[in-house]
Amino acid sequence: MKSTLSVIAAVIVVIVIMVVGGSFYIVNETQQVIITQFGKPVGKPIVDPGLHVKLPFVQQANYFDKRFLAWDGNPNQIPTKDKRFIWVDTYARWRIAKPLLFFQRLRDLRRAQSRLDDILDGETRNTIAKHNLLELVRTSSPTSGDTGTHGYIQKDVMQEVIHFGREKLSKEVLKAAQARSAELGIEILDFRFKRINYVEAVRREVYARMISERKRIAEQYRSEGAGQAAKIQGERDRQLKVIRSEAYRKAQEIKGKADAQAADIYASAYNKDKDFYKFLKTMSTYNKILDKDTLLILSTDSEILKYLQTPGK
Repeated sequence: MKSTLSVIAAVIVVIVIMVVGGSFYIVNETQQVIITQFGKPVGKPIVDPGLHVKLPFVQQANYFDKRFLAWDGNPNQIPTKDKRFIWVDTYARWRIAKPLLFFQRLRDLRRAQSRLDDILDGETRNTIAKHNLLELVRTSSPTSGDTGTHGYIQKDVMQEVIHFGREKLSKEVLKAAQARSAELGIEILDFRFKRINYVEAVRREVYARMISERKRIAEQYRSEGAGQAAKIQGERDRQLKVIRSEAYRKAQEIKGKADAQAADIYASAYNKDKDFYKFLKTMSTYNKILDKDTLLILSTDSEILKYLQTPGK
């Protein structure tokens, strides 16, 4: 009985020692652990989640994140190949790919962030210094199909050819940074230019160029519009002349036909009764030449006087 109690007591003591000494540790799904003994790593990294055991007091569990981590660079003023100074703001995504190597080289995230500052800022500066400003602000060369927000073609805005573009420069920085960070146990997953802005002097120059370019395009459209207007006006005048000429021709034809018909009617009436026709024409003439204020002096044999005389006289 006493021996059994002694065994139970010994087991309890051992459990208490293990708990107090931190023999048990838990690794969750987002963590990976390096076990160190007197400050030196021992064994392989623990990446499987669950409950694990280590030696109490002499061993320590060092936790590292297994998730993707963010690196946010500080905006820097960097000169381009064509001597333009710009403000560049960048960011990247990275992870601890080899925790043991990471622990041996960097120990913690604070030092890792510091080294990433050196690597990514340095490679960004090197890449930008090797390329012109235009390579950073555009992704590709403009084509005849590129249109602006108002629908006009921008093929004349920038005639320079883009050999790399922002996307390729981002990949260039990423590739160079990956090669340097691999020896630290770090894998850089992605790198992007978050923002590129001109310094004040360059900004004024760019704005002046944009204004000048837009004025040139506006003048070009005005010139083309004036040419089109002149063309439309000329076509309108030509069509108006054609319409008037055709209308005049038709009017003359109608008038000629009417005159011919009138002549035929007059001739027919004259041939049926010459005296009556003469009488009617004379009456019509009276109506035109006689009024209350008219004084006529006629000879006795005048045709006009003939029908004014009293019959039998």
